[in-house]
Amino acid sequence: MMEVLLGDVETRKAAESARPQDDPGETLARVAWGVVAEPGDGVAGAMIAQFGAVEALRYGLSDSGFELSERAVDEARRRWRPRAQPRAVSDALRGASEVGARLLLPGDDEWPSGLDDLGDHAPSLLWVRGDVAQLTRRERVSMVGARAATAYGDSIASELAGDLAASGTLIVSGGAYGIDGAAHRAALGAGGGTVAFLAGGVDRAYPAGHQQLFERIQTSGAMVSELPCGAAPTKWRFLARNRLIAALGMATVVVEAGWRSGSLNTAGHAAALGRPLGAVPGPVTSAASAGCHRLLREYDARCVTSTAEVRELLGIEIGASADSGEVRTDPDQLRLLDAMSARTARSSTELARISGLSEERVRSMLGMLSLDAQVQQQASGWRLGAG
Repeated sequence: MMEVLLGDVETRKAAESARPQDDPGETLARVAWGVVAEPGDGVAGAMIAQFGAVEALRYGLSDSGFELSERAVDEARRRWRPRAQPRAVSDALRGASEVGARLLLPGDDEWPSGLDDLGDHAPSLLWVRGDVAQLTRRERVSMVGARAATAYGDSIASELAGDLAASGTLIVSGGAYGIDGAAHRAALGAGGGTVAFLAGGVDRAYPAGHQQLFERIQTSGAMVSELPCGAAPTKWRFLARNRLIAALGMATVVVEAGWRSGSLNTAGHAAALGRPLGAVPGPVTSAASAGCHRLLREYDARCVTSTAEVRELLGIEIGASADSGEVRTDPDQLRLLDAMSARTARSSTELARISGLSEERVRSMLGMLSLDAQVQQQASGWRLGAG
């Protein structure tokens, strides 16, 4: 069955086109694993780790013995065999070619080594649309939260993500409505990079309402999935996708989450990987923040209320310069403060026009500046504060 799965001439030509520097058999075996096994399949991961992708596929689709328990292997084979169709492998390669998605394999220079910490549950390949170099940025923060976010959650996510992205930190999230979307948009608005891990193929805009956002992400960031083009997102795949978000980030911050939010699943993966975990507190009466409070109380998450505290999670020193003793100031903040008045309140739109910054960047900085009373919000807009 394995030879039939990988032996089609046209399919091998497609593999050679996608990865001209590699053995087409190895490329096809990786693509085939992406087709037959669900994300995070530990049995598949163990086989690939021991035998390599090609031989693992041979074992996986045959009746040969393996060191894992016989029951586990038998169950896995029953999952894989119905999907072991040559057409599915060729469709995966053709679909990627049609949308310009790049096939990334372990060992590539752009492969994010943090994903290897997942062990047997690490992905065997990634499909990427956009700038693959984003995946290996030096500083990376995963930011997640509720889909049904409140105005408070959206505001905090925008402030944190925008400020971090403006200073070069990659923002990693899942492309969903709510906190994910706010984090992606703020990163883009600040001129920074962002990566969206999807629960379906990179050719599918899900949710559909984020079509334009995904197009923007592809221009200065990347859309990533371990599933082939055409694959539909499912509840399980969303949960499996969360492990990649947690593994790529050097730290994970949960901005807003209900008691049973899927964001807690991402937080659990981060904790299991030994990644620093932060949670933003909310009003004690807000059900939308109950999950964050649960992380703080039960899972030893760090309380995060500012960008500086996110940087503490990353272990990045900020603030005073060792040489001058002066406080480092973001040049964009200087431009914004110069555009503001101590007497006249101005809207974020007007401040964006005067300062020459994007309105998204202005809104993200206003929130941060208000935390230390440098600016104040009034009914008619924002003015300089007494801080």
